[in-house]
Amino acid sequence: MSDARRRPPSSTDVAALAGVSQKTVSRVLNGEPYVTEEVRERVLAAARELGYRRNTAARALHLGRFHRIGVASIDSSLYGPASLLVALERQAREIGYAFAVAYAGEGAGVTSAVESLLAQGVDAVVISDPIDDPINGDQDLRVDPDVPVLSFRPIPGLDGPRVVVTGPSGVEAGRQATEHLLGLGHATVWHVAGPHRWPAARDRARGWREALAAAGAPEPPAPEGDWSPASGYEAGRALAADPRVTAVFAANDDMAIGVLRALAEAGRAVPDDVSVVGMDDIPAAAYLSPPLTTIRQDFEAIARHGLALLAAEIERSPGEPGEPGEPGLPAHLVVRRSTAPPAK
Repeated sequence: MSDARRRPPSSTDVAALAGVSQKTVSRVLNGEPYVTEEVRERVLAAARELGYRRNTAARALHLGRFHRIGVASIDSSLYGPASLLVALERQAREIGYAFAVAYAGEGAGVTSAVESLLAQGVDAVVISDPIDDPINGDQDLRVDPDVPVLSFRPIPGLDGPRVVVTGPSGVEAGRQATEHLLGLGHATVWHVAGPHRWPAARDRARGWREALAAAGAPEPPAPEGDWSPASGYEAGRALAADPRVTAVFAANDDMAIGVLRALAEAGRAVPDDVSVVGMDDIPAAAYLSPPLTTIRQDFEAIARHGLALLAAEIERSPGEPGEPGEPGLPAHLVVRRSTAPPAK
């Protein structure tokens, strides 16, 4: 076997196979913007076909970088946070970055998770699904201003020229769910809220309130759950006993499942007597009885967009203007058979 056959593939080989320039290969692998989706997929397919792998150790020595992205995440099996974490890991690999995770849990808030990542050596930090944690100081999170940071929602005290904020709009999701039910003719919509210490729960409740206010509909009390089916069931029992309740928006699908169980036990049919909407579009949602109307978030798109902005920030030279983030990425209403106009 010749030396040419034995040498590992290079970015020049990837560029030749994909029919693009080396600069385009660099843009794609760094997650930079201004590359079309078709070109991005062509370059990544060529890299996979050739088995191309970056020499990240040499790159770190040359550029003073680790080529690793750290994610501060809650230690949770909840569908939304877990799905976002998987999507982040997949997209990091797609753009050629290693991936490290530090979990914020009991006794270790987001601040300490970020500090742990920086001690390990990362080029940037992603803050995923933060929760308010006054005990650990996360009510005013601060990160070294020289460290690029991606957050999926605004965090008090976290700002600066290297902070990128983008991600799903829980406010818009709550608004969509509520407007769907009001549009079917329901006089108002009850809400089973997520835990208030989660900004995501507050955003969804805010969207619910804004939609009610815009329609001139009364705002009923909103019981607070903990994202679990059990908490949705407890809230659902009280809602099922109130004959005024004809429409419910639960802040996630798991709590919506608990609401469905409580309504069934009380003899209130869905959607004939009560319509129910959830959020997340978990895999089981389409197979419930009845199938659940819900709000779907595209976690792959959220991760791809966020990491592209973050990679561009990592590569940005001092003084060069950064790429602006977006206030929110769209969520999509998935209408199934758990919602219908109210009974006459």
